[in-house]
Amino acid sequence: MVLDAFEPAFMQRALVGALLAVVATSLVGTWVVLRGLSFLGDALAHGVIPGIALAVLWGFNPVIGALVAAAVMGILISVVTSRTRIREDASIGLLFVGMLSLGIVIVSKARSFATEVTALLFGDVLGVSRDDIRAQMIGAAVVVIATVVLYRPFLALTFNRMKARSLGMRPTAAHVAMLVLIAISIVTSFQAVGTLLVFGLLVGPPATASLLTNRVPVMMIVSMVFGAVAVVAGLTISFHYGTAGGATMAGLSVAQFFVVLAGVEIIRAVREYRHARLA
Repeated sequence: MVLDAFEPAFMQRALVGALLAVVATSLVGTWVVLRGLSFLGDALAHGVIPGIALAVLWGFNPVIGALVAAAVMGILISVVTSRTRIREDASIGLLFVGMLSLGIVIVSKARSFATEVTALLFGDVLGVSRDDIRAQMIGAAVVVIATVVLYRPFLALTFNRMKARSLGMRPTAAHVAMLVLIAISIVTSFQAVGTLLVFGLLVGPPATASLLTNRVPVMMIVSMVFGAVAVVAGLTISFHYGTAGGATMAGLSVAQFFVVLAGVEIIRAVREYRHARLA
């Protein structure tokens, strides 16, 4: 049943594209979960919509439009935070709503408004092309290389910003680099799972992995495993039952968290019960 779903060429491209999305989002998502940047990741996922919308209307590569929009949003967050008394979470919230509204307004000018909005927000995993896969491969490669090269600065920034500075590292530069990687992972994945649902893969598998291990490299690997399972299961369900592919994958990645959480809590309760009996 599973193998039958991946016989068509378009399903094979969908699988490859979604797995590449898992690689990028799992690596970056691990840092997002550990640093508590989920709100920022969600905001960036929405913030790229105006750039993608303009690309669709003007006929150029949506990836370029998304990267420009992500860069503009990142700069605006930094400007608002540094130039006003508004805290970073408030500035993120303002730009979150503003960029999403702008994107919807721009797309509303398109003739096929409903179709365009659906494609932008929820993706078209079955429409992933070879060019999309090549762009995802480049994005995933950038994320992998940056994660390896900047592992120590990212790790120090995650657990102790002041310690990172005392060791001669540049936490501000590491933070900016992390924002860039988050944007790249979102931009290169939106075709497969959509700008809204990419957040499910960005947070779901890493959060699930964090329930099972505290070691960052292991967390990244476990996150990829959970993401791959969600992708294969989601595409299989989508193929046989006609559900939205991106939404099914993202939903399963979140469902995994609660299944694992329930398992961890049951194991913990059993251990506590045994310890109480021995005492």
